[in-house]
Amino acid sequence: MKSLFPYFLLSLTFAQAAEPRPLLALPGQILHESKLDTAPTAPWRAAKGKWELANGSWQGAELTEDKHGAVIRLPLQLKDFIIEYEFQWQGARSTSLSINAVKDHMARISLTPKSVTIQRDDHDHEGPDKAVVFARFSAELAPGIWHKVRLEMVGDAMTGQVNDLAAWGSADLFTQTKAAPGFTVGGQSVAFRNLVIREAMLNPEWEKRKAELPRPGEKVAPLATKKGSGKGNKKSAP
Repeated sequence: MKSLFPYFLLSLTFAQAAEPRPLLALPGQILHESKLDTAPTAPWRAAKGKWELANGSWQGAELTEDKHGAVIRLPLQLKDFIIEYEFQWQGARSTSLSINAVKDHMARISLTPKSVTIQRDDHDHEGPDKAVVFARFSAELAPGIWHKVRLEMVGDAMTGQVNDLAAWGSADLFTQTKAAPGFTVGGQSVAFRNLVIREAMLNPEWEKRKAELPRPGEKVAPLATKKGSGKGNKKSAP
């Protein structure tokens, strides 16, 4: 009988190649997993906008009367974690993966069809604190295609990755409890699927991986704005 061992090794190689390369974190126990293929319901909380099941995945859209971007959050407290999901443009101007502290914002990956921004958020709104952009990449995130997002937070550091674009940053704020991971949408609309949230531990190879990424602030492309967009843009990133 012909040995199947070489085929097993080949299959194993392909399986390993499909796994994302570890950056800051190594994955642990799954904390929450959903294909997002059923209508949004508890424990998720939709604060703003319209959230529904459409064509087998979640779809989020801003409502004009809200005067605010669409927001849906999972009331989950986290320590060190990895979040992965996929999104698809369906006409919206922006979307983000947002992480809160127990009170107020903490960090996010912000997306437009032309850019990827990885940042520490403004934590006190009207106070002295300001958002810190670790990286902003020019990008071509085409509509009708599923794009992969991965956020890792361990200790005082975070990495954000969208498709092949990745960057990192750190802040004392990140050592606090993380809470209420969620999606935001500015405009009409964005689809979401295949969400997984895992516990994480520090990758022993992190220093080596970090050296391969841009230093915080090293790659900050200008943020394209439309004429007349003005102050209202702040409300698109809740």
